[in-house]
Amino acid sequence: MTDTEIRQVIADERLELAALLRQLPADQWDAPTLCSGWRVREVVAHLTMPFRFSLPKFALGMVRARGKFNVMADHQAHIDAAALSADQLVDSLESNADHPWKPPGGGFQGALFHDVIHGLDITVPLGIDRHVPAERLRIVLGGLAPKQLKYFGVDLAGIQLRADDLDWTFGSGQPLSGSAQDLLLVVCGRILPTGHLLGEPSAQFSQNHEESV
Repeated sequence: MTDTEIRQVIADERLELAALLRQLPADQWDAPTLCSGWRVREVVAHLTMPFRFSLPKFALGMVRARGKFNVMADHQAHIDAAALSADQLVDSLESNADHPWKPPGGGFQGALFHDVIHGLDITVPLGIDRHVPAERLRIVLGGLAPKQLKYFGVDLAGIQLRADDLDWTFGSGQPLSGSAQDLLLVVCGRILPTGHLLGEPSAQFSQNHEESV
């Protein structure tokens, strides 16, 4: 897939998510997401941060966070979520559908990965029945590598992820089955609502496990 083609896929994902967010009731903007400590408004603030930040502003934020991106991102997400209205956040996402941002070293595939994951962080806990199109999932899943597991701190030793809606597996060992998008969330260290995953390892990655530890 060419850069032009994948950029169109990214734009489609952003526009669809923006349209969904415009329909959210006001109280759901304060609902928790799969990102620990972030409500919907913090996730959208984070999604749109690359469009609103100049390189110098980003660099300054990193300096203040002593080079720790996650610290900087969390701090800024809370600041922006408090400063910007829901409409302003959606406007930023929608008007930047064609923005050429790419995460360092991730290319446009990484940008799509970023948008898809955070969209799911919002829709899955809210129980919104949104299915990411298969072509987008294939692009994202096709780029998975051990570095993603290391970054998110996920231990999949002895587990094989098996999508039940795409011809895709990852790893080897005991089967853990679910939709491709739910398994993508597993790779990214998310704890899913009970009932999304099947297989003996499922409790490890579901809320019933989290509530028992």
